[in-house]
Amino acid sequence: MRQWIQQNVPLDEYRGQRVLMIIPDSTRTAPLPVLFPALRELLVPVVSRLDVLVALGTHPPMPVDRIRSMIGIAPNDPCNDVGLYNHAWDNPSELITIGTLSKEETAEISDGVLSMEVPVQINRRIQDYDLALVVGPVFPHEVVGFSGGNKYFFPGISGPDLLNFFHWLGALITNVGIIGIEDTAVRRVVDRAARLIRAKRRCLAFVVATDASPYDMFYGTPEEAWKNAARLSGQVHIKRHDRPYQQVLSCAPAMYDELWVAGKCMYKLEPVVADGGELIIYAPHMKDISVTHGSNIERVGYHVRDYFTKQWDRFSNIPWGVLAHSTHVRGSGTFENGIERPRVQVTLASQIPPDVCRHINLGYRDPASIDVESFANREHEGVLLVRKAGEHLYRLKGGVSTSLNGG
Repeated sequence: MRQWIQQNVPLDEYRGQRVLMIIPDSTRTAPLPVLFPALRELLVPVVSRLDVLVALGTHPPMPVDRIRSMIGIAPNDPCNDVGLYNHAWDNPSELITIGTLSKEETAEISDGVLSMEVPVQINRRIQDYDLALVVGPVFPHEVVGFSGGNKYFFPGISGPDLLNFFHWLGALITNVGIIGIEDTAVRRVVDRAARLIRAKRRCLAFVVATDASPYDMFYGTPEEAWKNAARLSGQVHIKRHDRPYQQVLSCAPAMYDELWVAGKCMYKLEPVVADGGELIIYAPHMKDISVTHGSNIERVGYHVRDYFTKQWDRFSNIPWGVLAHSTHVRGSGTFENGIERPRVQVTLASQIPPDVCRHINLGYRDPASIDVESFANREHEGVLLVRKAGEHLYRLKGGVSTSLNGG
Protein backbone atom coordinates (compact mmCIF):
# COMPACT_ATOMS: atom_id res chain seq x y z
CA MET A 1 0.00 0.00 0.00
CA ARG A 2 2.84 2.40 0.84
CA GLN A 3 4.54 1.66 -2.46
CA TRP A 4 1.27 2.14 -4.35
CA ILE A 5 0.77 5.56 -2.76
CA GLN A 6 4.32 6.62 -3.65
CA GLN A 7 3.73 5.61 -7.26
CA ASN A 8 0.15 6.76 -7.83
CA VAL A 9 -0.46 9.95 -5.83
CA PRO A 10 1.00 12.78 -7.96
CA LEU A 11 2.95 15.21 -5.79
CA ASP A 12 2.64 18.04 -8.32
CA GLU A 13 -1.07 18.33 -7.48
CA TYR A 14 -0.20 19.05 -3.86
CA ARG A 15 2.83 21.33 -3.91
CA GLY A 16 2.13 24.45 -1.89
CA GLN A 17 -1.54 23.50 -1.44
CA ARG A 18 -3.66 23.63 1.69
CA VAL A 19 -5.03 20.08 1.89
CA LEU A 20 -8.00 18.75 3.86
CA MET A 21 -8.02 14.96 4.10
CA ILE A 22 -11.51 13.56 4.66
CA ILE A 23 -11.68 10.10 6.22
CA PRO A 24 -14.32 7.69 7.60
CA ASP A 25 -14.98 7.17 11.29
CA SER A 26 -14.47 3.88 13.11
CA THR A 27 -17.70 2.33 11.76
CA ARG A 28 -15.98 1.47 8.47
CA THR A 29 -13.40 -1.23 7.82
CA ALA A 30 -10.34 0.59 6.49
CA PRO A 31 -6.53 0.18 6.66
CA LEU A 32 -6.09 3.78 7.84
CA PRO A 33 -3.20 2.90 10.19
CA VAL A 34 -1.19 2.18 7.04
CA LEU A 35 -2.68 4.71 4.62
CA PHE A 36 -2.59 7.83 6.77
CA PRO A 37 1.08 7.58 7.82
CA ALA A 38 2.05 6.89 4.20
CA LEU A 39 0.10 9.92 2.95
CA ARG A 40 1.38 12.09 5.78
CA GLU A 41 4.99 11.16 4.97
CA LEU A 42 4.41 11.88 1.28
CA LEU A 43 2.45 15.12 1.57
CA VAL A 44 3.67 17.04 4.61
CA PRO A 45 7.02 17.95 3.00
CA VAL A 46 5.33 19.54 -0.05
CA VAL A 47 1.99 21.01 1.12
CA SER A 48 1.53 24.28 2.94
CA ARG A 49 -0.97 22.66 5.31
CA LEU A 50 -2.46 19.23 5.94
CA ASP A 51 -5.46 18.60 8.19
CA VAL A 52 -7.83 15.68 8.74
CA LEU A 53 -11.63 15.89 9.02
CA VAL A 54 -13.61 12.83 10.10
CA ALA A 55 -16.69 12.42 7.89
CA LEU A 56 -19.11 11.57 10.67
CA GLY A 57 -22.34 12.27 8.84
CA THR A 58 -24.64 12.31 11.87
CA HIS A 59 -22.59 9.85 13.92
CA PRO A 60 -21.30 10.95 17.36
CA PRO A 61 -17.94 12.79 17.42
CA MET A 62 -14.80 10.78 18.05
CA PRO A 63 -12.41 11.68 20.88
CA VAL A 64 -9.06 12.85 19.53
CA ASP A 65 -7.22 9.90 21.07
CA ARG A 66 -9.52 7.51 19.17
CA ILE A 67 -8.91 9.38 15.92
CA ARG A 68 -5.16 9.17 16.51
CA SER A 69 -5.37 5.43 17.16
CA MET A 70 -7.64 4.84 14.17
CA ILE A 71 -5.21 6.49 11.74
CA GLY A 72 -2.02 5.03 13.14
CA ILE A 73 -0.48 7.96 15.05
CA ALA A 74 1.89 6.59 17.70
CA PRO A 75 1.18 7.58 21.35
CA ASN A 76 4.50 9.42 21.59
CA ASP A 77 3.93 11.36 18.34
CA PRO A 78 2.60 14.90 19.05
CA CYS A 79 1.43 15.14 15.41
CA ASN A 80 1.95 18.90 15.41
CA ASP A 81 2.07 18.97 11.62
CA VAL A 82 -1.54 17.77 11.12
CA GLY A 83 -4.81 19.06 12.61
CA LEU A 84 -7.48 16.51 13.57
CA TYR A 85 -11.14 17.55 13.47
CA ASN A 86 -14.64 16.08 13.76
CA HIS A 87 -17.52 17.13 11.52
CA ALA A 88 -20.42 18.80 13.36
CA TRP A 89 -23.56 18.33 11.24
CA ASP A 90 -25.92 19.82 13.82
CA ASN A 91 -24.00 23.04 14.57
CA PRO A 92 -25.15 25.78 12.15
CA SER A 93 -22.08 27.88 12.95
CA GLU A 94 -19.91 25.05 11.56
CA LEU A 95 -21.77 24.94 8.23
CA ILE A 96 -21.82 27.06 5.11
CA THR A 97 -24.34 27.10 2.25
CA ILE A 98 -22.54 26.73 -1.09
CA GLY A 99 -25.57 26.57 -3.37
CA THR A 100 -29.01 25.11 -3.95
CA LEU A 101 -30.48 22.21 -5.85
CA SER A 102 -33.59 23.55 -7.55
CA LYS A 103 -36.96 21.82 -7.77
CA GLU A 104 -36.29 21.21 -11.45
CA GLU A 105 -32.89 19.64 -10.71
CA THR A 106 -34.15 17.34 -7.98
CA ALA A 107 -37.09 16.24 -10.14
CA GLU A 108 -34.74 15.48 -13.02
CA ILE A 109 -32.15 13.67 -10.88
CA SER A 110 -34.73 11.59 -9.01
CA ASP A 111 -36.79 10.72 -12.09
CA GLY A 112 -39.69 12.65 -10.57
CA VAL A 113 -39.77 10.77 -7.24
CA LEU A 114 -39.08 14.01 -5.31
CA SER A 115 -39.26 17.59 -6.51
CA MET A 116 -38.17 20.27 -4.06
CA GLU A 117 -35.58 22.98 -3.53
CA VAL A 118 -32.76 21.82 -1.27
CA PRO A 119 -29.97 24.03 0.13
CA VAL A 120 -26.51 22.49 -0.10
CA GLN A 121 -24.64 22.97 3.18
CA ILE A 122 -21.19 21.67 4.02
CA ASN A 123 -18.64 21.95 6.80
CA ARG A 124 -17.35 25.53 6.51
CA ARG A 125 -13.80 24.35 7.18
CA ILE A 126 -13.57 23.18 3.56
CA GLN A 127 -13.51 26.82 2.42
CA ASP A 128 -10.04 27.20 3.99
CA TYR A 129 -8.38 24.63 1.70
CA ASP A 130 -7.28 24.42 -1.92
CA LEU A 131 -7.72 20.65 -2.24
CA ALA A 132 -10.02 18.15 -0.52
CA LEU A 133 -8.67 14.59 -0.53
CA VAL A 134 -11.19 11.84 0.25
CA VAL A 135 -9.58 8.67 1.63
CA GLY A 136 -12.15 5.96 2.16
CA PRO A 137 -13.47 2.49 1.30
CA VAL A 138 -16.19 1.51 -1.14
CA PHE A 139 -18.83 -1.06 -0.18
CA PRO A 140 -22.41 -1.77 -1.31
CA HIS A 141 -24.60 0.82 0.41
CA GLU A 142 -28.29 0.91 1.25
CA VAL A 143 -28.92 4.59 0.46
CA VAL A 144 -26.61 5.43 -2.42
CA GLY A 145 -25.91 2.04 -4.07
CA PHE A 146 -22.19 1.96 -3.30
CA SER A 147 -20.47 4.05 -0.63
CA GLY A 148 -17.41 6.22 -1.11
CA GLY A 149 -16.39 9.00 -3.48
CA ASN A 150 -18.44 12.17 -3.17
CA LYS A 151 -20.48 10.54 -0.40
CA TYR A 152 -17.69 11.64 1.93
CA PHE A 153 -18.82 15.21 1.28
CA PHE A 154 -22.55 14.46 1.32
CA PRO A 155 -23.55 13.30 3.88
CA GLY A 156 -20.06 12.84 5.34
CA ILE A 157 -19.42 16.53 6.07
CA SER A 158 -22.75 18.05 5.06
CA GLY A 159 -25.63 19.80 6.78
CA PRO A 160 -28.97 18.12 7.56
CA ASP A 161 -31.17 19.38 4.71
CA LEU A 162 -29.50 17.59 1.81
CA LEU A 163 -28.80 14.59 4.03
CA ASN A 164 -32.47 14.19 4.93
CA PHE A 165 -33.54 14.76 1.34
CA PHE A 166 -31.51 12.05 -0.30
CA HIS A 167 -31.82 9.51 2.51
CA TRP A 168 -35.60 9.71 2.11
CA LEU A 169 -35.20 9.50 -1.66
CA GLY A 170 -33.26 6.28 -1.14
CA ALA A 171 -35.95 4.98 1.22
CA LEU A 172 -38.68 5.65 -1.34
CA ILE A 173 -36.75 3.62 -3.90
CA THR A 174 -36.13 1.03 -1.11
CA ASN A 175 -33.00 -0.69 0.13
CA VAL A 176 -33.48 -3.75 -2.08
CA GLY A 177 -34.05 -1.52 -5.10
CA ILE A 178 -30.87 0.52 -4.64
CA ILE A 179 -28.17 -1.41 -2.75
CA GLY A 180 -25.30 -2.69 -4.87
CA ILE A 181 -26.33 -0.66 -7.95
CA GLU A 182 -23.83 1.85 -9.39
CA ASP A 183 -26.06 4.37 -11.16
CA THR A 184 -28.71 5.48 -8.67
CA ALA A 185 -30.74 8.64 -8.20
CA VAL A 186 -29.07 9.24 -4.84
CA ARG A 187 -25.56 8.94 -6.32
CA ARG A 188 -26.58 11.52 -8.93
CA VAL A 189 -27.73 13.89 -6.15
CA VAL A 190 -24.44 13.48 -4.30
CA ASP A 191 -22.35 14.05 -7.43
CA ARG A 192 -24.40 17.09 -8.45
CA ALA A 193 -23.99 18.69 -5.02
CA ALA A 194 -20.24 18.01 -5.03
CA ARG A 195 -19.81 20.16 -8.14
CA LEU A 196 -20.62 23.18 -5.98
CA ILE A 197 -17.48 22.72 -3.84
CA ARG A 198 -14.87 25.36 -4.67
CA ALA A 199 -11.83 23.32 -3.65
CA LYS A 200 -10.26 20.84 -6.04
CA ARG A 201 -11.53 17.34 -5.22
CA ARG A 202 -9.40 14.21 -5.27
CA CYS A 203 -10.04 10.72 -3.94
CA LEU A 204 -8.08 7.67 -2.85
CA ALA A 205 -10.74 4.96 -2.93
CA PHE A 206 -10.01 1.40 -1.89
CA VAL A 207 -11.78 -1.94 -1.80
CA VAL A 208 -10.93 -4.17 1.14
CA ALA A 209 -11.85 -7.51 2.68
CA THR A 210 -13.48 -7.74 6.10
CA ASP A 211 -10.02 -7.87 7.73
CA ALA A 212 -9.07 -4.58 5.96
CA SER A 213 -6.60 -6.24 3.58
CA PRO A 214 -6.90 -4.49 0.20
CA TYR A 215 -8.09 -5.93 -3.09
CA ASP A 216 -7.06 -2.74 -4.92
CA MET A 217 -6.82 1.05 -4.65
CA PHE A 218 -7.76 3.82 -7.07
CA TYR A 219 -6.78 7.49 -7.30
CA GLY A 220 -8.33 10.34 -9.26
CA THR A 221 -11.34 12.60 -9.08
CA PRO A 222 -14.00 11.29 -6.67
CA GLU A 223 -16.13 10.31 -9.65
CA GLU A 224 -13.31 8.41 -11.43
CA ALA A 225 -11.81 6.69 -8.40
CA TRP A 226 -15.24 5.76 -7.03
CA LYS A 227 -16.44 4.30 -10.33
CA ASN A 228 -13.46 1.96 -10.60
CA ALA A 229 -13.74 0.97 -6.93
CA ALA A 230 -17.51 0.40 -7.15
CA ARG A 231 -17.03 -1.89 -10.13
CA LEU A 232 -14.54 -3.98 -8.13
CA SER A 233 -16.71 -3.89 -5.00
CA GLY A 234 -19.56 -5.31 -7.06
CA GLN A 235 -17.36 -8.28 -7.87
CA VAL A 236 -15.91 -9.02 -4.42
CA HIS A 237 -18.50 -7.73 -1.94
CA ILE A 238 -21.67 -9.27 -3.39
CA LYS A 239 -22.35 -12.88 -2.47
CA ARG A 240 -24.98 -14.55 -4.64
CA HIS A 241 -27.11 -17.36 -3.26
CA ASP A 242 -29.35 -19.87 -4.99
CA ARG A 243 -32.21 -19.72 -2.49
CA PRO A 244 -33.65 -17.52 0.26
CA TYR A 245 -33.34 -18.44 3.94
CA GLN A 246 -36.04 -18.78 6.59
CA GLN A 247 -33.70 -17.65 9.34
CA VAL A 248 -30.55 -15.54 9.22
CA LEU A 249 -28.24 -14.85 12.16
CA SER A 250 -26.52 -11.60 11.21
CA CYS A 251 -23.65 -10.92 13.63
CA ALA A 252 -22.79 -7.27 14.18
CA PRO A 253 -19.08 -6.49 14.60
CA ALA A 254 -17.96 -4.45 17.60
CA MET A 255 -17.60 -1.32 15.45
CA TYR A 256 -21.40 -1.24 15.19
CA ASP A 257 -22.11 -0.07 18.72
CA GLU A 258 -25.62 1.28 18.13
CA LEU A 259 -28.57 0.19 16.00
CA TRP A 260 -28.15 3.26 13.77
CA VAL A 261 -25.12 1.52 12.23
CA ALA A 262 -25.90 -2.11 13.16
CA GLY A 263 -28.94 -1.77 10.90
CA LYS A 264 -26.47 -2.59 8.12
CA CYS A 265 -26.75 -6.18 9.32
CA MET A 266 -30.32 -6.07 7.98
CA TYR A 267 -29.68 -3.95 4.89
CA LYS A 268 -27.03 -6.28 3.47
CA LEU A 269 -29.00 -9.48 4.18
CA GLU A 270 -32.59 -8.49 3.43
CA PRO A 271 -32.47 -9.69 -0.20
CA VAL A 272 -31.83 -13.32 0.84
CA VAL A 273 -34.40 -13.59 3.65
CA ALA A 274 -37.46 -15.58 2.59
CA ASP A 275 -40.96 -14.11 2.79
CA GLY A 276 -42.07 -14.56 6.39
CA GLY A 277 -38.53 -15.38 7.47
CA GLU A 278 -36.60 -13.99 10.41
CA LEU A 279 -33.41 -11.96 10.50
CA ILE A 280 -31.71 -11.74 13.90
CA ILE A 281 -29.29 -8.88 14.48
CA TYR A 282 -26.95 -10.51 16.99
CA ALA A 283 -25.11 -7.74 18.85
CA PRO A 284 -24.57 -8.65 22.52
CA HIS A 285 -22.31 -5.60 22.91
CA MET A 286 -24.92 -3.10 21.66
CA LYS A 287 -26.71 -0.90 24.22
CA ASP A 288 -28.15 2.00 22.24
CA ILE A 289 -30.57 2.59 19.41
CA SER A 290 -28.81 5.83 18.49
CA VAL A 291 -26.99 8.37 20.62
CA THR A 292 -27.88 11.10 18.13
CA HIS A 293 -31.32 10.08 16.87
CA GLY A 294 -32.63 7.76 19.59
CA SER A 295 -35.47 9.98 20.79
CA ASN A 296 -36.92 10.38 17.31
CA ILE A 297 -36.56 6.69 16.54
CA GLU A 298 -38.32 5.75 19.78
CA ARG A 299 -41.04 8.22 18.86
CA VAL A 300 -41.84 6.63 15.47
CA GLY A 301 -40.48 3.06 15.75
CA TYR A 302 -39.45 0.84 12.87
CA HIS A 303 -41.90 0.48 10.00
CA VAL A 304 -42.16 -0.34 6.32
CA ARG A 305 -42.03 2.52 3.86
CA ASP A 306 -45.75 2.70 3.12
CA TYR A 307 -46.57 3.02 6.83
CA PHE A 308 -45.08 6.51 6.53
CA THR A 309 -46.06 7.49 2.98
CA LYS A 310 -49.73 6.59 3.57
CA GLN A 311 -49.81 8.61 6.80
CA TRP A 312 -47.55 11.42 5.66
CA ASP A 313 -49.40 14.11 7.62
CA ARG A 314 -48.36 12.31 10.83
CA PHE A 315 -44.70 11.88 9.99
CA SER A 316 -43.57 14.60 7.57
CA ASN A 317 -42.14 16.67 10.43
CA ILE A 318 -39.82 13.87 11.60
CA PRO A 319 -36.28 14.17 10.17
CA TRP A 320 -36.40 12.27 6.91
CA GLY A 321 -33.07 10.58 7.60
CA VAL A 322 -34.66 8.99 10.67
CA LEU A 323 -37.64 7.78 8.63
CA ALA A 324 -35.27 6.36 6.03
CA HIS A 325 -33.31 4.46 8.69
CA SER A 326 -36.58 3.14 10.11
CA THR A 327 -37.78 1.71 6.81
CA HIS A 328 -34.39 0.27 5.90
CA VAL A 329 -34.15 -1.67 9.16
CA ARG A 330 -37.77 -2.87 8.96
CA GLY A 331 -37.46 -3.80 5.30
CA SER A 332 -40.06 -4.30 2.61
CA GLY A 333 -43.76 -4.80 3.32
CA THR A 334 -47.23 -3.35 2.94
CA PHE A 335 -49.55 -1.03 4.84
CA GLU A 336 -53.20 -1.42 3.83
CA ASN A 337 -56.37 -0.47 5.72
CA GLY A 338 -54.34 0.40 8.80
CA ILE A 339 -52.59 -2.98 8.91
CA GLU A 340 -48.81 -3.23 8.51
CA ARG A 341 -47.38 -6.45 7.11
CA PRO A 342 -43.57 -6.49 7.01
CA ARG A 343 -42.11 -9.10 4.70
CA VAL A 344 -39.46 -10.13 7.25
CA GLN A 345 -39.42 -10.43 11.04
CA VAL A 346 -36.48 -8.41 12.41
CA THR A 347 -35.29 -9.47 15.87
CA LEU A 348 -32.70 -7.78 18.07
CA ALA A 349 -30.42 -9.88 20.27
CA SER A 350 -28.64 -7.11 22.16
CA GLN A 351 -28.65 -5.21 25.44
CA ILE A 352 -31.66 -3.21 24.26
CA PRO A 353 -34.37 -4.58 26.60
CA PRO A 354 -37.50 -6.42 25.43
CA ASP A 355 -39.94 -3.64 26.35
CA VAL A 356 -37.97 -1.15 24.22
CA CYS A 357 -37.86 -3.61 21.32
CA ARG A 358 -41.65 -4.01 21.51
CA HIS A 359 -42.08 -0.24 21.67
CA ILE A 360 -40.01 0.30 18.50
CA ASN A 361 -41.77 -2.56 16.67
CA LEU A 362 -38.90 -5.07 16.59
CA GLY A 363 -38.60 -8.55 18.03
CA TYR A 364 -36.38 -9.47 20.99
CA ARG A 365 -34.10 -12.40 21.79
CA ASP A 366 -31.86 -12.69 24.82
CA PRO A 367 -28.36 -12.83 23.28
CA ALA A 368 -27.30 -15.26 26.02
CA SER A 369 -29.85 -17.74 24.65
CA ILE A 370 -28.16 -17.84 21.24
CA ASP A 371 -25.42 -20.35 20.46
CA VAL A 372 -23.84 -18.85 17.36
CA GLU A 373 -22.25 -22.13 16.31
CA SER A 374 -25.62 -23.85 16.27
CA PHE A 375 -26.46 -21.73 13.21
CA ALA A 376 -23.35 -22.79 11.29
CA ASN A 377 -23.40 -25.02 8.19
CA ARG A 378 -27.19 -25.21 7.99
CA GLU A 379 -27.78 -23.52 4.64
CA HIS A 380 -29.44 -26.73 3.39
CA GLU A 381 -32.00 -26.28 6.18
CA GLY A 382 -32.74 -22.69 5.22
CA VAL A 383 -30.58 -21.23 8.02
CA LEU A 384 -27.71 -18.82 7.30
CA LEU A 385 -24.98 -17.60 9.66
CA VAL A 386 -23.05 -14.44 8.76
CA ARG A 387 -20.23 -13.94 11.25
CA LYS A 388 -19.29 -10.35 10.36
CA ALA A 389 -22.30 -8.73 8.78
CA GLY A 390 -22.80 -5.23 7.47
CA GLU A 391 -20.37 -4.82 4.59
CA HIS A 392 -20.87 -7.73 2.18
CA LEU A 393 -24.17 -7.72 0.28
CA TYR A 394 -26.09 -10.99 -0.02
CA ARG A 395 -28.28 -11.28 -3.09
CA LEU A 396 -30.25 -14.02 -4.81
CA LYS A 397 -29.02 -15.18 -8.20
CA GLY A 398 -31.06 -13.93 -11.11
CA GLY A 399 -30.92 -10.14 -10.77
CA VAL A 400 -32.40 -7.42 -8.60
CA SER A 401 -35.54 -5.33 -8.87
CA THR A 402 -35.22 -1.55 -9.08
CA SER A 403 -38.94 -0.83 -8.89
CA LEU A 404 -40.20 1.77 -6.43
CA ASN A 405 -42.23 -0.99 -4.77
CA GLY A 406 -39.07 -2.93 -4.01
CA GLY A 407 -40.81 -5.99 -5.39
